[in-house]
Amino acid sequence: MTKKTTLLQFFHWYYPDGGRLWQEVAERAPTLAELGVTDLWLPPAYKGAAGGYSVGYDSYDLFDLGEFDQKGTRATKYGDKEALTQAVNSLREHQIRVIYDVVFNHKIGADEKEQVHVYKVDENNRNDIAEVGIDAQAYTRFTFPGRQGTYSEFLWDYTCFSGVDYIEQPDDKGIFKIANDYGEEGWSDQVDDENGNFDYLMGANVEFRNHAVVEELKYWARWLMETLPCDGFRLDATKHIPAWFFKDWADHVRDAAQRDLFIVAEYWSHDLAALQQYLARVDGKVMLFDVPLQLKFHLASKQGDAYDMSQLFTDTLVAVDPAHAVTLVANHDTQPLQSLEAPVEPWFKPLAYALILLREQGVPCLFYPDLYGASYTDQGDDGQQYQIEMPVIAELDKLIQARQRFANGEQHDYFDDPHCIAFSRSGTAEQPGCVVVMTNGAESSKTIVLGENFAHKSWCDFLGNREDDIMTDEHGSAAFPVNGGSVSVWVMAEAE
Repeated sequence: MTKKTTLLQFFHWYYPDGGRLWQEVAERAPTLAELGVTDLWLPPAYKGAAGGYSVGYDSYDLFDLGEFDQKGTRATKYGDKEALTQAVNSLREHQIRVIYDVVFNHKIGADEKEQVHVYKVDENNRNDIAEVGIDAQAYTRFTFPGRQGTYSEFLWDYTCFSGVDYIEQPDDKGIFKIANDYGEEGWSDQVDDENGNFDYLMGANVEFRNHAVVEELKYWARWLMETLPCDGFRLDATKHIPAWFFKDWADHVRDAAQRDLFIVAEYWSHDLAALQQYLARVDGKVMLFDVPLQLKFHLASKQGDAYDMSQLFTDTLVAVDPAHAVTLVANHDTQPLQSLEAPVEPWFKPLAYALILLREQGVPCLFYPDLYGASYTDQGDDGQQYQIEMPVIAELDKLIQARQRFANGEQHDYFDDPHCIAFSRSGTAEQPGCVVVMTNGAESSKTIVLGENFAHKSWCDFLGNREDDIMTDEHGSAAFPVNGGSVSVWVMAEAE
């Protein structure tokens, strides 16, 4: 039986320092495969500006996978290249696909300053660029002295970047458009239109209109695929990168691999129309995270029984374009104290995971802390320190198993009540189905007619939240109960 694609983000923003993650990947590979995880999304595997403390999104050297003494360390936060190689080989041995995080939007931690001519930009309207320029120095030259040209001799200078957020002589902070041979008319097109034009995000902003830069980023992908097992990519910050680039890049890497690759882009917008526009611009060559659905999960978990559960999938990507939707409950940006904080309360997570794991539409993405827990301390926007505990979601193991065992056959929705909703999977000739019932209110039930093929069958809750045995009548009909603020996955006793 071919397993249904189930992606796991195997890290979070506050994963402990010390080079343990790659080792943990290798150790957990057998149990993850047995559980039903098919794809593992790894954090950025290359050297960041913060060296051994870098989560990986402060991209410095794409070719340093924990191999060279740069930024004060040989290993990355997650381990050295040898441990990474062992980890991905272990995943492959257990038929788990390897998905790498790609951070192309910017570089941070330049090795040298350069003399540049820049124009100050209005941060709230990036199209408002000063007419008079400034001669200054900026951190735009990346020579990677620790690597000394191994794997690539490409050196990044100011012609490879369109903007910076800091200059010296004169010293100033803000957003500065770099004058070079590219982009004389302004920023790149085909980016998000927040702040007028959202090309610039942070650090030294990569200039994709420089052909040499584009070729280097294609070469890096080919090099990575030749160096390590690779089955796909997660693309970071794509709302800030011209869509035409990733449309071309996705074609290139698939051609180089000579097979299909799983590619999902992070276009973090709650505007469904913006997501659809991006997919059109890239000709559907990548999938997108369903950001509107994640926000709905957050709001539903906060509002409790005041939230209308029947509208959970209204205006979501998975509802209008399921073939391009990767559904998620949480990620490293939405977890508490992070930049896009929109946490889903623990009580609602089993309901949300049931909705992305057991339905027909979309590819579900799980989050490391929900499987293994997380505990960390950080400062909030108010300057106060907070201790955060993200508990293990007890039902998640069973829900992942249920995806592979019971999420089969035709789907029928019963989203006819603001509190109690349900859906059924009819099963196939070879594989059993299930009935999923959940509520954000008091204990409830949903009467479902499954048909005469399911007459006089005994059903039990695979999650163990209900101890009842439910018997369908001669029409295959029964009232399937659910506890208050809970979810039950009803399966035929003979299949369980």
